[in-house]
Parts: sequence; structure tokens; C-alpha cells
Amino acid sequence: MHSILFLSCFVVLITFATSSDVHVWTDSDFESKVKEHDILLAEFYAPWCGHCKRLAPEYEKAATALAKNDPPVALVKVDCTVETKTCTKYGVSGYPTLKIFKNGAVAEEYNGPREADGIVATMRSKAGPSYRVLNTLGDYEKFLEHNDHSIIGYFDSETQTLKDDLVKVSNQLSEKFRFAYTTAKDILEKAGHSNKIVVHQPKRLHSKFEDAFSVVEGVGDKIKTFIQDKIYGLVGHRISSNAADFTKPTVVVYYNVDYTRDTKGTNYVRNRILKVAKKLADENVNVRFAISNLDEFRQELTQFGVSEAKKDAKYVLARGAKDEKYRMSEDFSYEALEEFARKLVKGDIEPYLKSAAVPEQTEDVKVVVAKNFEEIVNDNSKDVLIEFYAPWCGHCKSLAPKYDELAKTLSKESDIVIAKMDATENDVPSLYNVRGFPTIFFAPKNDKNNPRKYEGAREVDDFIKYIAKEATDALHGYERDGSKKKTAGDEL
Repeated sequence: MHSILFLSCFVVLITFATSSDVHVWTDSDFESKVKEHDILLAEFYAPWCGHCKRLAPEYEKAATALAKNDPPVALVKVDCTVETKTCTKYGVSGYPTLKIFKNGAVAEEYNGPREADGIVATMRSKAGPSYRVLNTLGDYEKFLEHNDHSIIGYFDSETQTLKDDLVKVSNQLSEKFRFAYTTAKDILEKAGHSNKIVVHQPKRLHSKFEDAFSVVEGVGDKIKTFIQDKIYGLVGHRISSNAADFTKPTVVVYYNVDYTRDTKGTNYVRNRILKVAKKLADENVNVRFAISNLDEFRQELTQFGVSEAKKDAKYVLARGAKDEKYRMSEDFSYEALEEFARKLVKGDIEPYLKSAAVPEQTEDVKVVVAKNFEEIVNDNSKDVLIEFYAPWCGHCKSLAPKYDELAKTLSKESDIVIAKMDATENDVPSLYNVRGFPTIFFAPKNDKNNPRKYEGAREVDDFIKYIAKEATDALHGYERDGSKKKTAGDEL
């Protein structure tokens, strides 16, 4: 009896430990099951694939969230090392490959985010219309119970134009936000709204320091602007998929934000931040606040010099109006947070720069770091060709001797600077969109706000031809086509 009980408990534990909202399909059942879903996302993977392993926990979290979506969206995975027939049929040639199926057929390749929130937002926007029509109180209450914000239009028969405006905005923003409208009298009476569009905070974010909803002001395009500006409230929950939505200046507090397992603990801290935010908002201090999960944004923390974040600590970082980086150096307290935000707005703190030490310039190629970028690259008296590189980059290593030769060849051109910057050790200004290595830009004198990306070949002669053509002032030793100028000796 005891052994049977033990075995039963063991089976239950195993089942619980391995339960998943991701459907695992095979060659034997893929074609029949795919037809049972109006829409689904399928991942074709290989167990040994590193990208697949990194995607797995995010895919799992997204599957759990989308299983509760209205309508539900299934997430499926297929092991292509075993289910070769299915993977061959759908032309899988690399891993992971993700495809969106609608009504049993491939609708499109999935090219969206690979983190949970982004997957959820993308698939939610593709499941059904961009808005819901709420006909009953049950529909209304269920819509409001969601963990995300709810944007609802409350209309009577005389508000067709306002309804059309809401539908238009929902078509533009449904990938990020949830929209609905109602004309049901019992819903209008219960909500206390009529002829209005209202942004509702989810219950997990309700607080005594701000209203649980805000009525949209304006019509037409102003509706979209209002939603984008106001939806996150005084202290928004900032996640990977919405991080770019927060207008600057924004002060972000990083800690153990977890609205799944510790809503109470998360809101204990957020409510105290809200108190600070409300105080500054009442004084018309122009600054936004947000909270972010420390683990989710560890890579972002390293960009501010926090290389070993402590799990139970709180960190305060900020972006200024021009995207400058700021870091609160004081030990965390709510008084220090308030003072930091005030100084940020007043411009009384120095931006944080990740920078290597300023070097002595001993070679023809000038070495640029964050701290001397302004002095060298933004010198309005010189044109600058700058290479952004990584020490481990093979292409950068191959380029190095050619780049050195280029700098030596043009060393007597007083108006031209050939420079390089280790982009892994230094902050790169946002004007320079560095996505890979090496990336090369030309910054002309007197037009430093418009650097031009170099897209040409990487031989010395190719660089010289480009610089000779693009230089603000003609080179002393080269014609505009890159050919050497003839000297008196050449004439003889």
C-alpha cells in the first residue's frame, strides 16, 4: 500500500514537473492537429541548437500567457532531428525556424521578437481583429481582468466618429495594447462612462497614488498620442517589449519585479516610488518613472557599469532627454531617488560614460574612447573616418593592417583624421548605429550631426577614393577621383 501511494505521488510529481503549455507535435499528428487551430505559432528546432535553447524558456512563458488569451493562441514545437517529414515539408533549413499557421496552412514566417512579452504581443495582434466588441457585462469584466492595460471606448449611438477614431488607433497599436468598445447600456451604466475612450490600468497596478483609469483627451490623431504618452501612468512596468516606449527623461528602478509570484512585494516597492513620482508630478517636474526586473535587464545594467548586480539590491538608472545615461551612485533610498530625479531634470549630474582610459596618441590611427570622442571625432575643423571594432572580431583583425596603411598614407593630410574605437569598451554615441563589426563612418567637418556610414570595399585604394570624393576640402595629394596629384617632378 505504501509503495503504491509512493508511486502515485511520484507520478504526480513527475507530471507536475514536466507540464507545459507548449504542444509537442510529431510527423504522425502534425497535419491533423494543425487544422484544429484558427491560429498558432510553430517552432521547428534541434535539441543541440544554442539559439533554440535560449528561446525555450521564453517560448514556454509565452505559451502559458497565450493559452489564456481571448481567443487562445497555441504554441507548438517540432523536433526536426526526429520529425524529418514535417520539417522537410515546410522547408526548414535552419534552427529555430518559426512559422505562423492560420486555418491549417502557413500564413507567414515569424520574424518578431524572441522574448516572451514580444512573442505574446505579436501573436495577440495576429489573433482576430485589432479590437473586441463587448456586448455583455461578463465580456466587460473578463476583458478588464487581464494583466495588461485595457483601452475601452464607451459609445452611444451618437458617437460614430469617435468609434471610428478608436478603430483606426487600434489598427495602429494593437500589437502593443488591447482595445475594445461597447454600446451596451448596462456596461455604460456600470462603468459610469459615455461617449469617452478610457485607458484602464490592470488591477495589479492599482494604487492610491493615481487613478485606476484616465479618460483620453482629444480626437483623431491626438487619441494615439495620448495613449502612447499616458498609458503607463506615473510608474510604468517596463519590460523588454515596451522599453522603447518610455519617453525621456525616465528614471528606472531595477529590483526583483515579479507580478507572477510576488505581486505584493513588487507593489510594496512600486507604491513607494509612486509616492515620489506623484510628488514631483504635482510640482510639474518633467520626469518619468518606471520599474524593471533586475534579472531581465542585466545586460542593460552592464551598460551603466553595473557588472555584478546583487539579486536583492535596487539600482537606479536614467536616460536624459538626449538619451544620455545617468546612474545614481548613492545607496538606494526613496529620499535619494527623489533628489536624483530632481538633479536629472535640472542638469546637475554628470552623464555616465563607459570609457576606456584616454590613451597617448603614438600611431597614425587615432585611438578614440568615450571620453575623447568629442575632442577627436566632433572636431569641426577636421573630417574623420572612424572604425568601430571589437577586439575578438576576425574581420576587424583582417582590416587592421590596411587601416594602418591608410592612416600612414594620409598622415600629411592635415584636414583628415583616421580613427578607431573599441565599441565593446566604450559607449558609442546614438548617431552612430553600430550593429556589427567592423562598422565604419565618415563624419565631415561642420556636419557632425550627420555621419555617413561607409559601405564600400575595404582595400586601401577604395578608402582613398571614398575620402577624396567625400572630403569637405580637396585633399592636398589626391584628386577628387582618388588619383594622385601630379607634382612638378612628375611633369618633368
